[in-house]
Amino acid sequence: MPVDQEPSPPRADHAFDLDAMLADLEELATCESYSADHAAVARSAQVVADQGSRLLGSRPQTLVVDGVTHVQWTFGTPRILLLGHHDTVWPIGSLTTHPWSVEQGIARGPGVFDMKAGLVQMFHALAALPSLDGICVLVTGDEEVGSDTSRHLIEDLARQCAATFVLEPSAPGGALKTGRKGVSLYDITVHGRAAHSGLEPEKGVNAATELAHQILALSRIADTVNAQTGPGTTVTPTVMSAGTANNTVPARADLSVDVRVPSAAAQDTVDQLIRTLRPEHPDARLDITGGPNRPPLDPDASRGLFALAGDVTARLGLDPLRQAAVGGASDGNYTAGVGCPTLDGLGAVGDGAHADHEHVVTATMPDRARLLAHLVGALQ
Repeated sequence: MPVDQEPSPPRADHAFDLDAMLADLEELATCESYSADHAAVARSAQVVADQGSRLLGSRPQTLVVDGVTHVQWTFGTPRILLLGHHDTVWPIGSLTTHPWSVEQGIARGPGVFDMKAGLVQMFHALAALPSLDGICVLVTGDEEVGSDTSRHLIEDLARQCAATFVLEPSAPGGALKTGRKGVSLYDITVHGRAAHSGLEPEKGVNAATELAHQILALSRIADTVNAQTGPGTTVTPTVMSAGTANNTVPARADLSVDVRVPSAAAQDTVDQLIRTLRPEHPDARLDITGGPNRPPLDPDASRGLFALAGDVTARLGLDPLRQAAVGGASDGNYTAGVGCPTLDGLGAVGDGAHADHEHVVTATMPDRARLLAHLVGALQ
């Protein structure tokens, strides 16, 4: 379509073929893409590229950053960013225990809900448009592990665009995600001193005991931040380890900490307080690394696009949309963080992200694709 021709969205009665969408979902879901396995992610990126090329009529650019493979399509000068990821939390071999299946309108398999069905819906939505001018599609390969290699790419693209649509799965009941907590990640290492735990434990500095004190201090940090900036902040110790042998006072202990915050003020306050932690034992030493990973997605970043989605839904005769604020973060946090209006949760309707009961309600896929197509068309 010539760039000076007025774009138009697809017809409301455009037929989205559910059988074709399920065939594409099977293709993506049966190509395992565990984030930590860069070779598997590269194979998945090839499948994503081939599927997108078939539906969009154009080959993408494949970007490999620090071993992680991302896929990008750009049509003209980008004004609308469609954002997703093809990596999953499911280790290679998960298809053995969680095989692909479609039974009684429910599709199951590793990553179908988070978020391979969203990719299928996106490709089919864009295939229904009369023009792709002004659209950029980015499918990253490391969202599940913090987007370290894709963050700058995401933010650079978002700065060029007037809107970002994120194809992450919906909130319960199909609600769009108009607010997300920010994320900070920390690693705390306690350095103590080893000693024989039977002969002379008093000569040691028990790093495990010191770590216990730090865990209690972390719980007090959450209470302080919630009192100062409002409720919603969580500070959660997650992975920890200490010691080398049963008869040795641990000389080292390690802790990972997951922080979720509702506001930038809370994120800053947590960061300041964690960096002021001090050891209880005078001979112990703390190393604290990490910090803010994703800023909060403020509801103001989604307000206008959610209103537009409501208008489109009404015009198409679809069920009224709901919105939700959630604790999990996505790459939409980055796009909103650089000032690009962002609407998240436009992907699959289902449940069980990262869990044994992960699934997609297949009957919803055509309507979600239709909604996205008309949203994009309205902004072209």
